[in-house]
Amino acid sequence: MHLASRLRPLVLTALCALSAMPVLRAAEFNLSTATIADINAAISAGALDSEKLVSLYLKRIAAYEPALHAVITLNPNALAEAKALDAERKAGKSRGPLHGIPVVLKDNFDTTDLPTTGGFYGLKGSLPPQDATMVTQLRAAGAIILAKVNLSEFASGGAMSSLGGQSHNPHDLERTPAGSSGGTGVAIAANYAPLGYGTDTGGSIRGPSTANGIVGLKPTQGLLSRAGIIPLALAFDTGGPMTRSVYDIAVSLNVTTGQVDPRDAATQRAVGKTVPDYTRFLDKAALKGARIGVARDFLGQDPEVDAIIESAVSAMKAQGAVVVDVRYPETVLKIRGDLYNAIRRPEFKAQVEDYLKTTKPGFPKTHAEILALSEKITSPTADGVMPNLGRLTLYRQEAKSPGLDDPGYLAALNYGLPFVRASIEAVFTANKLDAIVYPTSPRRPAKIGEEPASPVAGGAAATPNSPTNFANLTGFPDLIIPAGFTTNGLPVGISFFGPAWSEPKLLALGYAYEQATKALRVPVHAPGLPGEKFTY
Repeated sequence: MHLASRLRPLVLTALCALSAMPVLRAAEFNLSTATIADINAAISAGALDSEKLVSLYLKRIAAYEPALHAVITLNPNALAEAKALDAERKAGKSRGPLHGIPVVLKDNFDTTDLPTTGGFYGLKGSLPPQDATMVTQLRAAGAIILAKVNLSEFASGGAMSSLGGQSHNPHDLERTPAGSSGGTGVAIAANYAPLGYGTDTGGSIRGPSTANGIVGLKPTQGLLSRAGIIPLALAFDTGGPMTRSVYDIAVSLNVTTGQVDPRDAATQRAVGKTVPDYTRFLDKAALKGARIGVARDFLGQDPEVDAIIESAVSAMKAQGAVVVDVRYPETVLKIRGDLYNAIRRPEFKAQVEDYLKTTKPGFPKTHAEILALSEKITSPTADGVMPNLGRLTLYRQEAKSPGLDDPGYLAALNYGLPFVRASIEAVFTANKLDAIVYPTSPRRPAKIGEEPASPVAGGAAATPNSPTNFANLTGFPDLIIPAGFTTNGLPVGISFFGPAWSEPKLLALGYAYEQATKALRVPVHAPGLPGEKFTY
């Protein structure tokens, strides 16, 4: 037999064996789309470390600030902290998924090493005596506080502050990023960090999440500690995470839940209601068989927003969801604005003074001093302080509010809130709902200068008829997912609203919707930079 004939079967056998072997494909990393899991995978493979990661984010901040006006204070020690955390990792110690991960904080979270100002120029340079509880939890988990970011002043009014100026939406610089956590919304959309924190009193996490096209969670009140956060109204306040993926929301909850905080009595309510790992609820098939209510009361204000929400509902049906239209009781729709303001305005006047007692000498100690200082700024100053006339209007309204012993305030707190809570619970129960969905902001983001100075939600919601403050009036959780874009490139978000302590269910439903639609987009005014994509 000819040699070639004898070798042919052997060659074919070898080729078949090679074809059966698994193909090792290089992994691709893209900072613009990376989740915290993706970042950790690149670190584990030796393709990335925290010091390089922080450097990439600092380059982005340098590239897009001050045009976006998202950052008030950068952490000058961020690279050194990253280097130390890399050394820990090399020594075999990992603190978990947030080890060496940069985080940005709305500048009403207390940090002992970075000033906490609430965006108010009168608190410039104020260093608190201790970290906010959530900051302590994040640091213990290895997170790096990269920056303190801009906000509506004292978390109310338009998306600007006297200290940080006007924040700009990275999808359209002429549009508002919404408030009050506008700086966090901008920073996460522009990818200054994978994880940020805002606060929510009437929609202040959720308005910026939808306006900037990101994911955000207003948790059940009591799930996360508010200790060390400048209060706006403790009857409604809560902090919460803002990210670019549902997965990252779940990871963040693993770090900040499950502890009763003696500094915040509301955390007592969470005993027995938390879970050790929220990521285990993330299920692409979670919408199958789920009963989803569509809150039709909040459509009809912007035809393109409505069209996107209808497409979102269709996507849920395609995933097997059972969709039913629901209406909120007419009574709660009529009273919610007055009820909200009857509590929010008196509480800020009293509760901000409790916070100001913790500041050092030389800073304002009363609401009256805040008002007086605000009235002095009628034009931009040489050192960059800006007049904030929308917030000034609110300061004046708060000054006229009664004390916390007022019968009207007490009636709203003790009778009005339970009535609204029971009414909304009845909607869930009567329709056997897993969640209610609605357009987080029923209109696209407004042009800067056109946004209302004092809408129903105290500056938090994008429009007066946004239903976001129902989550605050009830204390219930609300998860925001990007749903799409208008024809002029503006983000639209959809809310998954659920009963108290339903975060696992909302995360499951939101994750299934997110994975089916993938509506996240890189903002046109904050594109990727060289070095942010690589294979390994």
